[in-house]
Amino acid sequence: MCRTLAAFPTTCLERAKELKTRLGIFLHKSELGSDTGSVGKFEWSSKHSKEGNFSEDVLGWKESFDLLLSSKNGVAAFHAFLKTEFSEENLEFWLACEEFKKLRSATKLASRAHKIFEEFIRSEAPKEVNIDHETRELTRVNLQAVTATCFDVAQGKTRTLMEKDSYPRFLKSPAYRDLAAQAAAASASPASGSPAEPLHT
Repeated sequence: MCRTLAAFPTTCLERAKELKTRLGIFLHKSELGSDTGSVGKFEWSSKHSKEGNFSEDVLGWKESFDLLLSSKNGVAAFHAFLKTEFSEENLEFWLACEEFKKLRSATKLASRAHKIFEEFIRSEAPKEVNIDHETRELTRVNLQAVTATCFDVAQGKTRTLMEKDSYPRFLKSPAYRDLAAQAAAASASPASGSPAEPLHT
């Protein structure tokens, strides 16, 4: 997985790896092939329906950006798409902020806040997000007295940027269109044991 996800709990990383495999159709056309091995196309089979209504989940991603971000599968697919555009830092920052806001220990908040700042906010950061100078400075000042909301402005700006820029391209991508077509086909014939013939590499 990415260096930036190293701070996440092991269970989150395992879940991410599982989703990356399940959503291999997005990774198939990216540069990730080298670190994921031979990634095949997304395999649509009955096992997915046992994990909630996956086809409705996929089709719901185009309804709103909020629905995409509230879906673990959606976030994994969107992240894989952003990697193909070399612009995954905004989503990774947004996810880091979401995890950060769940922390209850003041010590952990302060420690994590500085790591996030160094990773995403400071000038020339390894995963520097695209925010204006004023927001960058406001965030720097916020770190002098860390609270769960110290990244809210920067997080909001990156979210808006993703929603207006990357999200529409994600919905138009061949990978999402293909996945949505499979999901629509599965929804239309729920009684069928195998709505689509699995694809193998």
